[in-house]
Amino acid sequence: MTSSTFAGRVFASVSCCLFFLNFSFAPRLVGQATASQQVQRPSGMSSGGIHPPVKDALARPITAGGFVDGAPAVFTDVTKLAGLDKFHHRSGTPEKTTILEAPGSGVAVLDYDNDGWLDIYLLNGSTVSAMKGQESAPHSMLFHNNHDGTFTDVTEKAGVANERWGFGVAVGDYDNDGWPDIYVANYGKNRLYHNNHDGTFTDVAGKAGVGLGGWSTGPTWGDYDHDGFLDLFVPGYVQNDIDHPVLAGKSGLPEGACQNRGVNVFCGPLGLPGQEDHLFHNNGDGTFKDVSVKAGVSDPGGRYGFASVFVDVDDDGWVDLVVANDSSANYLYRNHHDGTFEDAGYGSGVSLSEEGRAQASMGIAVGDYNRDGRVDLFVTTFSDDYKPLYRNDGDGYFSDVSFRVGLGNPTIPFLGWGTGFLDFDNDGLLDVFVDWGTTWAQRPLLFRNLDGKKFQEVPPATGSGLAVVIPARGAAFGDLFNDGHIDVVINNIDSTPTLLRNVVENSNHWIALKLIGGPKSPRDAIGAKVFLTAAGVRQRADVFSGGSYASSSDQRVHFGLGGSTRIDEIEIQWPDGAKERIEVPGVDRSYTVREGKGLSKD
Repeated sequence: MTSSTFAGRVFASVSCCLFFLNFSFAPRLVGQATASQQVQRPSGMSSGGIHPPVKDALARPITAGGFVDGAPAVFTDVTKLAGLDKFHHRSGTPEKTTILEAPGSGVAVLDYDNDGWLDIYLLNGSTVSAMKGQESAPHSMLFHNNHDGTFTDVTEKAGVANERWGFGVAVGDYDNDGWPDIYVANYGKNRLYHNNHDGTFTDVAGKAGVGLGGWSTGPTWGDYDHDGFLDLFVPGYVQNDIDHPVLAGKSGLPEGACQNRGVNVFCGPLGLPGQEDHLFHNNGDGTFKDVSVKAGVSDPGGRYGFASVFVDVDDDGWVDLVVANDSSANYLYRNHHDGTFEDAGYGSGVSLSEEGRAQASMGIAVGDYNRDGRVDLFVTTFSDDYKPLYRNDGDGYFSDVSFRVGLGNPTIPFLGWGTGFLDFDNDGLLDVFVDWGTTWAQRPLLFRNLDGKKFQEVPPATGSGLAVVIPARGAAFGDLFNDGHIDVVINNIDSTPTLLRNVVENSNHWIALKLIGGPKSPRDAIGAKVFLTAAGVRQRADVFSGGSYASSSDQRVHFGLGGSTRIDEIEIQWPDGAKERIEVPGVDRSYTVREGKGLSKD
């Protein structure tokens, strides 16, 4: 095996955020200095330093070992049974010599045909040769849920193959017609797939004014100005020229300038110019206006955006905006209610680690893990660094409590990508799922929420879904089998995907709600908050689009109820500010709620 092939296998699942030698350089891009015209910028990435490898009892790296014989299975890998192994992701060459080839792509779960069952949309990457028309382009796939545990590829009929270098996806009903639309963030032009209500989609990105260019990553939908229409935020990563890639030993950059633990790897992101972010205001007529600069969210400093989510973090009734940046400080933009935002990241405590470092952030989980009524944030980062849990203390302030709750030390060896809060056992407490990849492949981690104060790793039962060793990237969450349990879909770089079916067996109860907004709210109710009280315990769930790593999850809100068979109260705070209380006749089922009209009769 050549050294370049070894580097590709070892770091193919590594983020574009490696620890490099301290050379300063700039890429050869239009309007940018060449590498020989060195600039005073550090190269490489922000990490927590180098830690010795952690190994299990069989001397395997803990990232790909530590399996427990006899432990109860939580998830089962049903990828092949479901028919998803037909999809195979591709991203550049196996050697991963350039930064473009390494991040990988997201995944969305959505009910595109409104039949009440979640379908799966898997983004694909591409190759430089395909981008230049020298070979057939890989394509994304839409899988229809057959209601029997299997899925059928309907990509060709639906018209959503993308056939561009795909990175991020977000689902939202931007025209309020009652059907979910799909925004795809690419390297190159982006796509906005409008749902035609007949199983097909039409790309209207050019007409709508959201095609962009450059390198876009994890988008999010949200109605930031309360006009009843979803707006769109699209983060940018780095400026990249496939005709003039930044390579060590070329264009004035010294040999060995880009390394990780003595192995030559691709260069970036530090030392490369960042791609600006974009906010598109929905005009309500099928078109959008770029208001990034006016709104104060354009990122003129060029941080390396990977994931984003609109969510109301300060509970003032207006969605704010969180952006996870690779190797640079995160953004928390607080909504000023006048069409503008203010970056409160540093003051709020979510921009940096507990030690005051910028981390290599990649994914965002959103949820109220301690049931105090405020939404908290969990962020995935590079290997050799812990993953911060930001507890919402109210009034827009957060505390990094990762080590205090048991999420610090266990996560250090892993490189985190997709993530989400989910109540996997329906006990009424949100747990944390994270997928990983720092060596060629890693196993996922699931942390059980014990009491709202501590998390404990769920043992990866040998042969179960938690023992899969995969080069994971995007992850989306939802009840794909309509059995009251949250499942996970993972898009793996240069590989087939993974569908983890939740097989927990207990007597706990649950309820799920699909919200439909009224005339003054987005139709899909993105931005709504639901508060459910059962047995004297109050839980919160938010409807949002995006987050995780470049992925989009089920927008139905799901509550585990533990042993409770009766719900005391459900209060919905709709995106337009209206509040509504509803009653449900029972548990262990899903309901549809229409704003102002209560439970749907259909």
